[in-house]
Parts: sequence; structure tokens; C-alpha cells
Amino acid sequence: MEKRGNLFENREAGREAESFQALLELPALRIERIASFGQASPPGFWYEQEEAEWVVLLEGESCLEWENGRRLRMQPGDWVFIPPGERHRVAWTAPGRPTLWLAVFSRFSC
Repeated sequence: MEKRGNLFENREAGREAESFQALLELPALRIERIASFGQASPPGFWYEQEEAEWVVLLEGESCLEWENGRRLRMQPGDWVFIPPGERHRVAWTAPGRPTLWLAVFSRFSC
């Protein structure tokens, strides 16, 4: 069965709380659309995933932060690969406007 959609629909989905939408789920691969609207990871919270993550910023602005203090400010079109187990967080997303992400999670070994 065909699945389809538009990544730019419902830009305001993350206004109240960050929105996660699974677009495709396979045994070793997951693709998500994430909509943020000024949200950030809670203080002291770190993502530490068993999966590798490749994420691209489609719209808005954001800043990712790693446990070692490294920060990456992202603009539309910027992408980053985050290996499994690498502790990171969302330091901030653009306040007052949508930030849209496309994230690809993989359990394949690199």
C-alpha cells in the first residue's frame, strides 16, 4: 500500500508540545517528521539512543548540544549524523515560529 504526505503540512503541530510523526517504520529503519515551536530538551535531559540518527532541518532554526559542550546551530538544509550512544540534546528551537525536522533512525551497523 502506498504511503504519502507532505512534510510542510501542519507546520504549527508543535505549538503546544513538540510533535513526532512516524512517516515510515521498517525493522531496522524509522523516519520521523518532528515539529517544534520554541521547545528545547528539559534541563539535564540527554538523548542517548541505541540507533544511529541522521537529522536534517527543513524549516526554522535550532541548536543541538552534546554532553562534551559542543554546540551546532542549524539552519534550513543543515544535517548531522549522530552515532548510537552519543549523548545530545536540543538546546533551543526558534521561538514563535515552526521548526521542522526530518530524522532517520537506523539500527544498521556502520
